[in-house]
Amino acid sequence: MYRIGLTGDVMLGRLVDEHQRDRAVTAVWGNLLDRLRDLDGLFVNLECCLSTRGQPWQRTRRAFHFRADPDWAVPALERAGVDCCALANNHVLDFEEAALRDTLDHLDDAGVARAGAGRTREEAFDPALVSVSDLDVGFVSLTDNTPEYAATETSPGTAYVEIDVDDRETRAAVRGALDRARDGEPDLLVASLHWGPNMVEEPPDSFREFGRWLVDEGVDVIHGHSAHVFQGIEVCDGRPILYDAGDFVDDYAVDDRLRNDRSFLFELSVTAEGEPTRLRLTPTEIDDFAVHEADAQAAEWSRTRMRDLSAAFGTSFERDGDGLVLELTG
Repeated sequence: MYRIGLTGDVMLGRLVDEHQRDRAVTAVWGNLLDRLRDLDGLFVNLECCLSTRGQPWQRTRRAFHFRADPDWAVPALERAGVDCCALANNHVLDFEEAALRDTLDHLDDAGVARAGAGRTREEAFDPALVSVSDLDVGFVSLTDNTPEYAATETSPGTAYVEIDVDDRETRAAVRGALDRARDGEPDLLVASLHWGPNMVEEPPDSFREFGRWLVDEGVDVIHGHSAHVFQGIEVCDGRPILYDAGDFVDDYAVDDRLRNDRSFLFELSVTAEGEPTRLRLTPTEIDDFAVHEADAQAAEWSRTRMRDLSAAFGTSFERDGDGLVLELTG
């Protein structure tokens, strides 16, 4: 059995970046470092570029620009054991093409796989193929955010799609990416989606339809993010749909009701044959620009919230220590 970790947004720029210049490289992972390193594989949404170059994007209105110094950020990803980064999001091009190219180069040089952005549209839609011990994982990264960041045949950017199963171009683009992933004969196929607006508590019907369509297309795990708050989990034919994994680490202002500083480390148990069997949710909390295991009060809030949000999908959990467990088989 293999344990695959999935997280929401990992935003290492701005105040996180400033604080990391004066503390240990691994400080950003708080007291979760050992748990992260103990996983067989770790997949995150990297919500920033890794560069010291470039100018803030000004071609369209952008309120925020996220960039982290690769001198500490890349070693931090390595020491946490990050195997793959989703790059299809609305911040990877915040400092224009030079910083995006740096991000691709730094990850490649470090041996951290990536998908969802590239120097051309073809590269942006290329899947990552990651070996986790003896388990081969195909990883496709897509976004419906910030269409001006979309890669073209000749310019860098993201793997942009409309989240609409009736859209012919979307179906063709997604199926093309999934087919390329299957060419590598992966044991497990993951679709990572940076979709929808911020601070939304439930997925729209179109996202639910899209998630189920992906399962029908052979995807084993849907890894959603973008809302900055975690959403409920649905299970379709034994395949988990994480509509939104929330935020894992960042410097954002905290909404007192939605608590965007609280989420989970999602740990998926997978058989050697690539069958997902169990999902464990470990409550997390952002503090001092780092991620930590949630304290008892925060953990209880997150468990209750996840149960309430997932009940609408007919999903129920068992308690396991400070976390929750969702059995996917049996």
